[in-house]
Amino acid sequence: MTASTTSTAAPQKGLMARAGRIAAQSALLAGVWYVADALTRSAHLPVPGGVVGLVLLLALLFCGGVTPRWVKAGADWLLSDMLLFFIPAAVAAVQYGGLFRADGWRLALVVVGGTLMVMFAVAVAVEQAAKLERRLALRRVQNVRHARHLARA
Repeated sequence: MTASTTSTAAPQKGLMARAGRIAAQSALLAGVWYVADALTRSAHLPVPGGVVGLVLLLALLFCGGVTPRWVKAGADWLLSDMLLFFIPAAVAAVQYGGLFRADGWRLALVVVGGTLMVMFAVAVAVEQAAKLERRLALRRVQNVRHARHLARA
């Protein structure tokens, strides 16, 4: 094995180990949720399984059944991509697939149009704020010059 092969193999091995650790820890967290959800459904509890899962995980962390390092990388990965799991548009796309197939182009037009209007409104607001800021800065400079002129007189 050459030096160049060794130097590229080590980072890839570390990357694969990290990916495996993240996958295993995410699976552990999903397993805790699955067990909690099953308990919630079988006991007919009026709370979501995710809430029971959080309480169960917290109890496991406090009693030492699970150490934080066993779930940290997986939890960090899940939290870093949390927005992707809760995007309302993605949920709507899954729930209303037929609507998107029938009127998708209209919905896309509304989304693009709405985005362009928001961008335009923000651009106008920023431009107006910049003009106001320039006027205020000019007024401050004029006041300083006027004060210096009065001090000399």
